Amino acid sequence: MSQEIAKITKVISGTVVSNKMDKTLVVQVERKFIHPTFKKVVKRTKKFKCHDEENQCAIGDFISMREVRPMSKTKRWNLIKVLKAAQAV
Repeated sequence: MSQEIAKITKVISGTVVSNKMDKTLVVQVERKFIHPTFKKVVKRTKKFKCHDEENQCAIGDFISMREVRPMSKTKRWNLIKVLKAAQAV
């Protein structure tokens, strides 16, 4: 096989809930699904740690991030871009 196979990486979007660490964000990702028994929409959230090299994100920003190799004990995601900036109060 002379053609290279492209690596498939996961890309998810979420809201920044903390940016107090240096070059690290805590991002809350929300997913919705229909419950198999009750047929109601159920909302689940999960928090991920994301690498932000330039400390450019603020709390409330909606960002896109991709899965990368482990950067620390808990950090496995890298910031791609800010999709929607938080509104100034």
